[in-house]
Amino acid sequence: DLKALTPFVKEINDQYDLLSDLSDSDLKSKFLEISNEFKVLETQFKKDNEDSLRRDEYNSELNNLQTEFLDDKMVEVFAIVKDASRRLLNSKFTVMGQEMVWDMIHYDVQLIGGVVLHQGKIAEMKTGEGKTLVSTLAIALNALVGKGVHVVTVNDYLAERDSQWMGHLFEFLGLSV
Repeated sequence: DLKALTPFVKEINDQYDLLSDLSDSDLKSKFLEISNEFKVLETQFKKDNEDSLRRDEYNSELNNLQTEFLDDKMVEVFAIVKDASRRLLNSKFTVMGQEMVWDMIHYDVQLIGGVVLHQGKIAEMKTGEGKTLVSTLAIALNALVGKGVHVVTVNDYLAERDSQWMGHLFEFLGLSV
């Protein structure tokens, strides 16, 4: 499995290296442009197919369009999310009433975890290996299509904590939590 995933890590890191010269605003715009690109594709798909396909065929084809788009944009979006994490380094924010300092940036193993999650597989990680940060990759990618992303966790405390904690990164990218 790692042999198949390693090329993604190199591609993500290569794209990440190209983003450092962008301003924060340009990085956010790049993320938004990808979302807008899907909206254009979706609008054209609806225009071309709404009356010609049965409802189940229509939904299936629209789902295929979404899947292909997200697969095509995964490397670029993961690089943007990683760069957003870098830009947030040392910024202060509040989580569960406690002041925190952002001190995270995606390591290669976390990029692999993000790819695995996006592929609909399960990634097992030990405590402290960055599962919560890993999830930001697949969440941001799947948020691009505008349907909303739901994250399930084991208890209310973690749900609230992680929404505030990772919300700092999502809000930087223009996403709401």
